[in-house]
Amino acid sequence: MSIILNIETSTKNCSVSIANKGEILAIKELNNGNYSHAEVLHPFIVDALKEVNLSSDKIDAVAVSKGPGSYTGLRIGVSAAKGLCFAYSKPLISIDTLTSLSHSISIEKGFIVPMLDARRMEVYSTILDKNYKAIREIKAEIINENSFSEYLNISKVYFLGDGSAKCKEIIKHKNAVFIDDKFPSAKEMAKLSYEKHKKNDIENVAYFEPFYLKDFVVIPQKKKKPIY
Repeated sequence: MSIILNIETSTKNCSVSIANKGEILAIKELNNGNYSHAEVLHPFIVDALKEVNLSSDKIDAVAVSKGPGSYTGLRIGVSAAKGLCFAYSKPLISIDTLTSLSHSISIEKGFIVPMLDARRMEVYSTILDKNYKAIREIKAEIINENSFSEYLNISKVYFLGDGSAKCKEIIKHKNAVFIDDKFPSAKEMAKLSYEKHKKNDIENVAYFEPFYLKDFVVIPQKKKKPIY
């Protein structure tokens, strides 16, 4: 048995799955356009465990999406995962968010570019081949008409994730394929976390931190003029 609780909170999709040897036993998701993770994550965990008739201490590991993504969302997911690992002495597995997102599609030829919205015209992205092998590092980049041209000039490039929507009006290459309604999910995490669990590829629970990629910036509110 290799029963893993998977937690995905890097975007507006709050997702929890229970899987045994990479096969989904239960999944709970909500993507209502809001960041409601603080309200629904723990109930989702409880409900998923109840659905498979398991208590928290019976799982073999906890896997969490490590980022990049929403600063607050990542912190909520990682905090919940670490809390469970500490409470029940379970190993912590981290899953790269963009790699997990890429596994929501399969292609026969070309490149996969999973991307997440990073505000304005910036995205978090990476590039993978048809076998999900990363061929370029994860980075934050501003999209323009020449973005990804070296890959588009030689093959089809499949863009997916909430960051791809802002690229449609800018990248007009004939080889650009935009796939809608794909987002990071605990569903795709299941097989990835199982592979890591088999190799004992785990994190130090005490020191693990999400992969933010960029520093969190607080935008100050405009000061209201005093009323006399």
